Amino acid sequence: MFKEITLKDFIYNPSDESRWILSAGSHNDFNAMTANWGGVGYIWNKPVAFAFVRPTRHTFQFIDEGDMFTLSFFSEEYADALKICGEKTGKLSDKIAEAKLTPVPTPAGNPTFDEADIVLECRKMYAQDISGDGFVDKAAQNLWYASGDFHKMFVGSIVHVLKRF
Repeated sequence: MFKEITLKDFIYNPSDESRWILSAGSHNDFNAMTANWGGVGYIWNKPVAFAFVRPTRHTFQFIDEGDMFTLSFFSEEYADALKICGEKTGKLSDKIAEAKLTPVPTPAGNPTFDEADIVLECRKMYAQDISGDGFVDKAAQNLWYASGDFHKMFVGSIVHVLKRF
């Protein structure tokens, strides 16, 4: 069972790269993926979360077309489930069932998981394709985008912070 908490009670460790899932779509038609390129901050006078998703990921269509997305944070005991969600595609398999995660809707009807500890429910504010033109550090571009498969950055205002009790 989730209960809404204030953003100031949300603790985020940006060096913990492997314990969150990005979900988008409606509760009945969604996809989820592990996402560790992103973060939480404050911009445009709002608390925000931002995530980077490659257009080749199945989740991309859901976040790109939708108005909202969720970031679900899990404890270490779900590392194997998150590994499945990061390695499998929802286009070809039911990776959520394989990971033994239980989809549940947020109070606003967005997808998350009963096993999550914390959920950030975000309203999409901004989306921008990453391009080679923006890289000052060309070594980073060459390391992460040698094949030209750039991410798209999504910024969402955090409208709800939910904690499992």
